Amino acid sequence: MNNFQGLGLSAELVRAVSEQGYTEPTPIQAQAIPVVLAGRDLLGAAQTGTGKTAAFALPILQKLSGRNAAAIRVLVVTPTRELAAQVEQDFRTYGKHLRLATTTIFGGVGMQPQVDALRRGVDILVATPGRLLDHVGEKTVDLSQIEILVLDEADRMLDMGFIHDIRKILALLPTQRQNLLFSATFPDEIRKLAASFMKQPATVEVARRNTPAELVAQVQHPVAHERKRELLAHLVKSNDWRQVLVFVRTKHGANRLAHQLSRAGIEADAIHGNKNQNHRTRTLKRFKDNELRVLVATDIAARGLDIEALPHVVNYDLPHVAEDYVHRIGRTGRAGAEGEAVSLVTHDDRPLMAAIERLMNRKVDERVIEGFEGANRGQGPNSNDERPRPRQQPRQRQPQKQRRPEQRFGQAKQRHGQHQQHQQHRRGQQQQRPRHKDQLSAEQEAQLAEARRRMAEEGETHESSRGEPRLGSLLGGKG
Repeated sequence: MNNFQGLGLSAELVRAVSEQGYTEPTPIQAQAIPVVLAGRDLLGAAQTGTGKTAAFALPILQKLSGRNAAAIRVLVVTPTRELAAQVEQDFRTYGKHLRLATTTIFGGVGMQPQVDALRRGVDILVATPGRLLDHVGEKTVDLSQIEILVLDEADRMLDMGFIHDIRKILALLPTQRQNLLFSATFPDEIRKLAASFMKQPATVEVARRNTPAELVAQVQHPVAHERKRELLAHLVKSNDWRQVLVFVRTKHGANRLAHQLSRAGIEADAIHGNKNQNHRTRTLKRFKDNELRVLVATDIAARGLDIEALPHVVNYDLPHVAEDYVHRIGRTGRAGAEGEAVSLVTHDDRPLMAAIERLMNRKVDERVIEGFEGANRGQGPNSNDERPRPRQQPRQRQPQKQRRPEQRFGQAKQRHGQHQQHQQHRRGQQQQRPRHKDQLSAEQEAQLAEARRRMAEEGETHESSRGEPRLGSLLGGKG
């Protein structure tokens, strides 16, 4: 279809879409909207930036309009707070000329305002899995009248360890309902999950699996590990980059890099799971409004960021999972706009880049930046200076001062006493150790509990800790 009217959408929806500057549907919208309007289950394979939110939001709004109900009829489940907020905003934007109530619930903020919104009556609920189950446990949400379920970015929910929560949510819903599942990739566990609750779903696929947007120019710059921050600052300043999204592996690394860039005179801030929701919302708004030049983010925090014409994505740290590279660079080159994905590659990153190139079945152009050339040759990733160093002369042994016999005897006696003290200390330590290696002290148990709590935060699981994120995703730096 060449226009939204031809897809069977109402005049109110077409007007709302037109007011956003859209005249022609994207491929995923052209294929998915008729399927959803027909009431069929749908498996949607689409990368970020393809317009998939409108592909399900527009037909859902069409189906709900003109019917009043006193219960939640649509449930959209997303992996992160940012994506939940973005999806809810899209429903509000496209449904502005309709009398439908939409709200969102996610962790990191108080529950009471969410409870109040639910009590006022909601047609469409957008939620993250953990906080939704928290509300179910408190009996503040009723899912018994759900007519349509949407699982958005299902592969990311799998990566974050939400698969068990999703199964719990499915068990709470009415059997008779329409199911829509969207995912950039379809690993076996997602296919198995879909087969367990979907009924003869239609499949809509608009991009080959793991294919990045064609409009994204990709380049890698070799650099020594210690000079990455210096090179990033050089690229931003010399090219006068604006709106640069920089990916790092860890929350601590995001904070440190944002602080270093700010000290170098580049407006920068970080978002990740340890930042409270108000800070994340405020920082994202500053970035969208061009008040913030660089946004440093972890993979999880960056999910759901919808920024018009984002020009630059920088892989400051390459992801350990090659598919995450595709998700990252999908943040740019959206909606027909050109974008650039830049990777800073150290000697140790070479195997990771090779895996990414195998996945995409293409080479990423390597470009040496003047002044940083040779950073990955010769002495490895931790070298700042690749120039040959002068050979050091062997140290000359200093003549030993002659000591009197009584001095040598006294020093020998002192060394013997120190040896005895050391042996007694070691025996004391061995007595304090647990008898078996699997036996932990109370202090070690507390440390282990704290580590598990931090792992749960790293995956942005919900407060009640019903499930931990996959250890592999944490080791991959997602957080």
